[in-house]
Amino acid sequence: MEKHLNLKLKVWRQKNASDKGRFEEYPVNNISTDMSFLEMFDVLNEKLINDGKDPVAFDHDCREGICGMCSMFINGRPHGPKQGVTTCQLHMRSFNDGETITVEPWRAVPFPVIKDLVVNRSSFDRIMSAGGFISVNTGNAQDANAIPIPKDDADEAFAAAACIGCGACVAACKNASAMLFVSAKVSQFALLPQGQPERHQRVQDMVATMDAEGFGACTNTGACSAECPKGISLTTIARMNRDFLVSELASKA
Repeated sequence: MEKHLNLKLKVWRQKNASDKGRFEEYPVNNISTDMSFLEMFDVLNEKLINDGKDPVAFDHDCREGICGMCSMFINGRPHGPKQGVTTCQLHMRSFNDGETITVEPWRAVPFPVIKDLVVNRSSFDRIMSAGGFISVNTGNAQDANAIPIPKDDADEAFAAAACIGCGACVAACKNASAMLFVSAKVSQFALLPQGQPERHQRVQDMVATMDAEGFGACTNTGACSAECPKGISLTTIARMNRDFLVSELASKA
């Protein structure tokens, strides 16, 4: 049987990057437990608009857990209390009637707030532009089975490629480190034959850009992997560290 909740939201409101920002409280009533968290915010925004107030700005796109746009810090956790889901996949049945829910944007210097819960994650784009690709000559694509790849390598590369670049790892880390994101993007190529020609230069360029963007250092607490909606493993960080060390030694040889 469908249930309904009455809740109080404490939502971060910030007009732009230079605004100091503050929390505002909103009651939301008669919320179906079958709603997603973003649908609940749609209800809130409809009420705010009807009352002549500015709606809460938040990111969303696919609402299917694919794009990673729905970045909200909910009750102290990126994407909320459920393991392995994005905000858009979080349903209101995960909360209790009468509960107060605190919602904030990602907190990291390289993710400046654009407005309310929307942050600028173009720093991730610049890291990808630095080396998150394979340079190839144009021409016909090879047969899928033309290059044999061990299944274990293929599986690990596929798991790393599952990273959606949402930034939850950065938001979860006390140092705002982007190591899990960058290592996932490095690993998805480092494990495959197609990624070998640029392997050393790729890790050097992407790590250098990550540092230049102002992300913090990794302290191996594991919060990034624990809060990652796609479960990216800490082994990707270990792989990237090994690749970086090898590339440093190779450059000095």
